[in-house]
Amino acid sequence: MLDFNFSEMAVVALVALIVIGPKDLPKALRVIGYWVGKARGVARQFRAGFDEMVREAELAEMEKKWQAENERIMREHPALSPSAVAPALPDADPAPETDQTPHDDHAAPVMVEKPVVTPAQLPAEPQPQDKAAS
Repeated sequence: MLDFNFSEMAVVALVALIVIGPKDLPKALRVIGYWVGKARGVARQFRAGFDEMVREAELAEMEKKWQAENERIMREHPALSPSAVAPALPDADPAPETDQTPHDDHAAPVMVEKPVVTPAQLPAEPQPQDKAAS
């Protein structure tokens, strides 16, 4: 950015002291500080807006890539018909028809796999040995 060394800053301070005068120098420095702060705020706002535009562009690009990848996967693995899925789930129970169930011919059936429940086996108890046989 700007490169100032100590000697250049001393010359600027001396010229400002002579031109502005010692009485008005603090007021001038306050005004300069105010405008420098405003300029920094505008620069920060510009940078934030630019960063936001870059993020939105990257997000749009990623969404396009995801959509293309999703389309590729859908082409490689077409959706199976419900009749092809039914044999894969032998324990699947179709949902019972009730008055609350919507009758939509286009809705895909919801299949839930039933868990296999087996009774727990108790550990085998040791058989008492016959004392007479010993």
